[in-house]
Amino acid sequence: MASIIRPALLRQTALAASTRRAAGVSTSLAQQSVRSAVLKGSARCAAFHTSSRRSLLPPGPQVIKGGVNDPAPVPETSPSHGSYHWVFDRAIAAGLVPLTVAPFAAGSLNPTFDALLCAFLLIHSHTGFQNIIVDYIPAIRYQKSRKAAMWLLNLATVTVGIGLYEFETNDVGLTEAIKRVWKA
Repeated sequence: MASIIRPALLRQTALAASTRRAAGVSTSLAQQSVRSAVLKGSARCAAFHTSSRRSLLPPGPQVIKGGVNDPAPVPETSPSHGSYHWVFDRAIAAGLVPLTVAPFAAGSLNPTFDALLCAFLLIHSHTGFQNIIVDYIPAIRYQKSRKAAMWLLNLATVTVGIGLYEFETNDVGLTEAIKRVWKA
């Protein structure tokens, strides 16, 4: 209840102080500093909240290119983006279903199925994270950040690919590891 009333009381205090100043009533310097400190703190607090508002990320650069009557720029068309990219993502995701079930349903562990499963998982993860970067780091506003994120994703994909290759060739493999964890 106190948090609902507090902003209203602060506004009334500010209104009363401004009417006193307009009427010529003098207040002491200490009272004015206390009131101004209270009012400054109240401007940062939102109603129903006790903490101040803070933006997580600073706003990006605000650049306006062209004038009001200039046409909107049309991006270059590319077959590797858009619907082809979406169809490729869905085909990889659909291909993961039989590759995940086949080694366990057949009863025998096949290194070819294991390698295909690792490759499809790696491609699926890479394209999924790439879609996240494309959606949440716009190239127009954050060119350097997007390029760094893409390079970091490529580095992580290569590292995981090398790790999966080592796990497949020098250890038990992915499906056998899943089988052992399942039975443990």
